[in-house]
Amino acid sequence: MKSPENASISLYLSGRKQKFIVITGLTILLFCASIYALNAGSYHLSFDRILTIVHQAVMNPDLLKDFPSEKTVVIDFRMPRVLLAIFTGISLAIAGCVMQALLRNPLVSPFTLGLSSAASFGAALAIVFGASLMPFIPKEFQNGVIIFSAFLLGWFSILFIYAISQMKGSSSATLILAGVVIGYIFTAGVMILKYLTNDEKLREITLWLMGGMWGANWGAIIIVAPISLLCFLYLESKAWDLNTLSAGDDVAKNLGVNVNRLRLTGLFVSTLAASACLAFTGIIGFIGLMGPHIGRMLIGNDNRFLIPCSALLGALILLISDTAARTIMDPVEIPVGVIMYVIGGIFFMFLILRGKHRMIT
Repeated sequence: MKSPENASISLYLSGRKQKFIVITGLTILLFCASIYALNAGSYHLSFDRILTIVHQAVMNPDLLKDFPSEKTVVIDFRMPRVLLAIFTGISLAIAGCVMQALLRNPLVSPFTLGLSSAASFGAALAIVFGASLMPFIPKEFQNGVIIFSAFLLGWFSILFIYAISQMKGSSSATLILAGVVIGYIFTAGVMILKYLTNDEKLREITLWLMGGMWGANWGAIIIVAPISLLCFLYLESKAWDLNTLSAGDDVAKNLGVNVNRLRLTGLFVSTLAASACLAFTGIIGFIGLMGPHIGRMLIGNDNRFLIPCSALLGALILLISDTAARTIMDPVEIPVGVIMYVIGGIFFMFLILRGKHRMIT
């Protein structure tokens, strides 16, 4: 018979192996979904041809000069969009996962802490007043004003949240309520701007608020990709501290964790990851909630595995949703934010019914 210690070690190794299998499976699914997304649309190509085009674009781009239409569709249009959906899904999911761990509340996300509403107000402000406030910026760089404004206001919302967290007697519930209040305030600001502006800018604001991958290009990928990857690596390096924090602030402090610094840096890095992507895509909700929740169902609460699992799930959910948004009514494109509201609503109705069933049984 195995000793209790050997049995525990065997059980731990078995559970760890299952987690690696889940993460590997999600990686394969994401790769397959990416290849399908590159092929989906009015201009069809075989999967073999898609792989060949991608390989040639990486290894020898000169070979694609004889096939300009294929290069334009796959490399210039579809690939940046696929990559933007992947990096946005990763960023929003890890931001939600880490914020939930830091505040020990499963309902926390960039959406519920007011970050999305603040970013939307910043974008609306730039759309309405950007040209007049910054006339020295060339017209072709006005999108950069929108991106910077959305990013700056997103940071401001989290700074305000952290200031509240430093007040005596504040709790995670206080932070969430503060996030909800901030969301309402910035939403009111967006409504005022929509009321005051002209029809053309009103349409632009409304389109941005719906969320979509219309801003996908290689310039966006060059900015978003390193931010997403660096934020992911940093937050993953703090997984042990996040696990310790789940036992409570006092326990974490006794084990040598600087709780205040961990919470401050974790919130800031999560904000950086989320707001950098939202600045290009507009408001996309529920990814920061769905990814971590589904990840916990699959592999549990260990943040060493939960963070990468949530990242893969967020990327997979958003990529599939965006592919459906641009193909389900082809050639008409539905904003992916609308698709996410439908999927998110159904998912959380399932969670409510599942929780109610558990209470009954």
